[in-house]
Amino acid sequence: MRWPDSSSAVSAVADAILYEGYLLYPYRKSAGKNRLRWQFGVLAPRHWAERNLPGDSGVAGSAESWFQQTECLLEPSQAEVTVALRLRFLHGQRRTVEEVAPDGGLRPVRELEVGGRLLLSFDEAVPLERDLRCPLAGTGEHILQIPGWDDAEDLRDADGRLRGRVVRRRSPITVAVRVSATRVAAPFPLMRLTVRTENVTAGLSAGASREEALTRALLATHTLIAVSGGSFVSLLDPPQWAAAAAGDCSNIHTMPVLAGEPGRREEMLSSPIILYDYPRVAPESPGDLFDAGEIDEILSLRALTLTEAEKREARATDPRAAQILDRVEAAAPDVFARLHGTIRSGTQAEPRDGAVVIVAGTAIGKGSRVRLRPRDRGTDAHDMFLAGRHAVVEDVLTDVDGSRFLAVSIEDDPAADLQRILGRFFHFSPDEVEPAGPP
Repeated sequence: MRWPDSSSAVSAVADAILYEGYLLYPYRKSAGKNRLRWQFGVLAPRHWAERNLPGDSGVAGSAESWFQQTECLLEPSQAEVTVALRLRFLHGQRRTVEEVAPDGGLRPVRELEVGGRLLLSFDEAVPLERDLRCPLAGTGEHILQIPGWDDAEDLRDADGRLRGRVVRRRSPITVAVRVSATRVAAPFPLMRLTVRTENVTAGLSAGASREEALTRALLATHTLIAVSGGSFVSLLDPPQWAAAAAGDCSNIHTMPVLAGEPGRREEMLSSPIILYDYPRVAPESPGDLFDAGEIDEILSLRALTLTEAEKREARATDPRAAQILDRVEAAAPDVFARLHGTIRSGTQAEPRDGAVVIVAGTAIGKGSRVRLRPRDRGTDAHDMFLAGRHAVVEDVLTDVDGSRFLAVSIEDDPAADLQRILGRFFHFSPDEVEPAGPP
């Protein structure tokens, strides 16, 4: 069991999660959207969070909490199964600029210019990883101590006169990772793996501000999970025999998806951002822009429109912002040509004449009448409005991964005939419908 290297597709996606929302366009400290930092995977100290945060237990990692819980299914293939975890997060680092005061002492300031260099006080972050490995039969609690850190950099004029300094400080954090595994009743051997990551840092007053709590928080927290002696089961598209067990998995503030090479099932990425199985970063993307939901071309072109004063402030805000501007300004025309549009090759979902799926012991095919039962979690919001409605199966389709799904029209939809002419249907997996019989 070996972790993917930094050039792998899994690492590229994990890094995009790590810096999602880290610093948004226009990459300046003064921009309104950069005054409320850290949008995903924030785990604050428990004592403070229980006093100041709502007790949200949904899957969305945009809700701040003191813990994350990942639950996933795995099929053991041998007697000894080993699970490896890699916890990844950003450790907040407070950067304070100080200037020499008239009395000779040092005092904090918002900004300082020394030798033509602009320096700003700003909160940075350092990426950290912690690895754990344990046999499935010997799971338990692991306490991780993340140490604090202090550093000071003197700022001097060209003649050597001290003008101030930059102080960087990180606070210590204590993390508890609780791992457990239980057998699941299913036709084949199946285990439910639970990984709960908690921020149990002590010493922060319940009345502290959010800014102070963030100095002791895990930011953009996510987990890579690998298994030896078994394989994971997709929670988004489980086999029918494991569908009930997949629906019983409780994922809080994070969601595990299959990762790595498509078709392989030894790795999972549990992310505070909702992803699909085997996520990938677009190959034509030249680098991170801290907003993976945006379009690289648009953000790159916008960055080029910044004035020189705005670029100067962005570069002084954070070294990573400076790297973005340098990369965009140096981009060759062919880079923008690739970003302007691309064609993905692949096989479209194909109908299969006479194809059927078995649902609750009933063969469901073209013309069958069903009642729609969308999943409670991981479902398109539009589909949820159709829960309980009757529909007619228009086709049984197979996607590129070989999974079946049903194209249906709503039974009492006055536009159903038009939708049939246009070939526009709603799509549900077999485990999201039940046989309804004749009208």
